[in-house]
Amino acid sequence: MQLNVYLAGEIHTNWRDLIKEGARALPVIFSEPVTDHAASDDCGVAILGAEDQKFWHDHKGAKLNAIRTRKALEEADIVIVRFGEKYRQWNAAFDAGYAAALGKAIIVLHGPEHQHALKEVDAAALAVVETPEQVVQILRYTLHGTLPQ
Repeated sequence: MQLNVYLAGEIHTNWRDLIKEGARALPVIFSEPVTDHAASDDCGVAILGAEDQKFWHDHKGAKLNAIRTRKALEEADIVIVRFGEKYRQWNAAFDAGYAAALGKAIIVLHGPEHQHALKEVDAAALAVVETPEQVVQILRYTLHGTLPQ
């Protein structure tokens, strides 16, 4: 068995690298959004042309990013959604909702300080974890049925 896993959510910490490193021996293919903040913000105007108003600048970028995100979410077996401490990740909440609508298995990753704010997102998840290592343990269990040592 091989898993396609989409890593959605905050882009300001190395949580994706920790999961990929922990799962390197597992048959997992990872996908993720564009994590270069400037590239993600400016892709629309860089490809389709400049906009005078910030709203339309952001609108173009959001639509181009949605092409990548929707494809990855639709192909994913499992969607990991990370909510960080520094910024509100509205896009992560949207990705979680989209994944839930598609019937995807969702694992939500956040600290205890966000339990109340994310209660509805957590309710849609099959697992809520606090560390990347817990994500890796779930992936290993899903693939091999083995518990952590």
